[in-house]
Amino acid sequence: MIAPARRAAYEVIRRVFEEDAYADRALASAVAGLDDRDRALAQRLAYGTVQRLRTLDFGIDRLGKRPVRKLDPPVRAALRLGAYQLAFTDQAEHAVVDDAVELVRAARLERAVPFTNAVMRRLAQGFRGLVASLPEGPVKLSYPDWIAAIYQRDFGPEDALSLMRSQNEPPALEVRAAGPVGEPTDIPGAYQVDTVDISRMRPMSRASQLAALVVGSQDGERILDSCAAPGGKTAILRGEVTAVEVHPGRAKALAEHVGPNVHVVNVDARELDETGFDRALVDAPCSGLGVLARRPDLRWRARPLPELQLELLQAAAERTKPGGTIVYAVCTLNADENEAVVDASGIEVDPLTDEWPQYAHHRRPEFLLTRPDRDQTSGFFIARLRAS
Repeated sequence: MIAPARRAAYEVIRRVFEEDAYADRALASAVAGLDDRDRALAQRLAYGTVQRLRTLDFGIDRLGKRPVRKLDPPVRAALRLGAYQLAFTDQAEHAVVDDAVELVRAARLERAVPFTNAVMRRLAQGFRGLVASLPEGPVKLSYPDWIAAIYQRDFGPEDALSLMRSQNEPPALEVRAAGPVGEPTDIPGAYQVDTVDISRMRPMSRASQLAALVVGSQDGERILDSCAAPGGKTAILRGEVTAVEVHPGRAKALAEHVGPNVHVVNVDARELDETGFDRALVDAPCSGLGVLARRPDLRWRARPLPELQLELLQAAAERTKPGGTIVYAVCTLNADENEAVVDASGIEVDPLTDEWPQYAHHRRPEFLLTRPDRDQTSGFFIARLRAS
């Protein structure tokens, strides 16, 4: 009898790496019918395995004596899940080994059962020690080389390690609420909580909330939210808001949940035919390096998007009144997508340092940069600009 949480986690791992599914969506279907305890354990095991993929594959390659890439997918998933539990949890070894074997058997790969059993037993004996012996870096901390290189370039070697470590830990649970619901933070309306009551609060990192507050929107103004879905920042904006979303399904979902001051437009922001906005928010698509702790599979699918970001920023500037405010915000820690995009736009910078000095960018204090390791929230770059 395979433990329900392990079976659900195994399903998520297979869907993420065999079907390119998003971990959160795969989890939602995999845990249907489980009790709260098993749901929580399944999430921990699935997300941890996806997150620690590089470290796990290194250990399986080394101790399994067969390249991971050559294994049958069901075997590969079972070994990854088992290896994660052996090195990073306190799950009982015998239960972990037995369930890995049974998962392979349930996949009708009886011929692979002896191999799976042998590798799991070698992992049980040596994997935790192998991980401990690895030098601090992208293999031990499970990051692609390109992300580690960007962190080292932009923050230096010590801060790069600090960022990588911090985004392997569960993120703080932050929400937006109209009244006190937990521990207050330095962002008005943002609280840290232990659990979410969706009737009273909206899950949203305080860094994300800060990006919307920096817009400074006021009643009576026309506001452009040029990449609006899923709508967390849209809900914070005041005035007459035009919320633009290019994806039809996301635009429809957004329209069903916004307030009466928001008009949703399903169009590419670069093709919007409205102009004369007082303020604009450009929450552009990005590599997402600031939210890796919240999205375990993102580090394996992320890619920088500076060309698109620049086009979206310029499009918003063209639709904003001269002297109007443009806020460019992206949830990434990559300078190529952050200050480099603002510099390339040629738009005048309106410095933010005096208003939020605790989040001043370490090299460019006219901008804001929240950091997961320092600030215990998502990593966000925020720039305020003036249209000409």
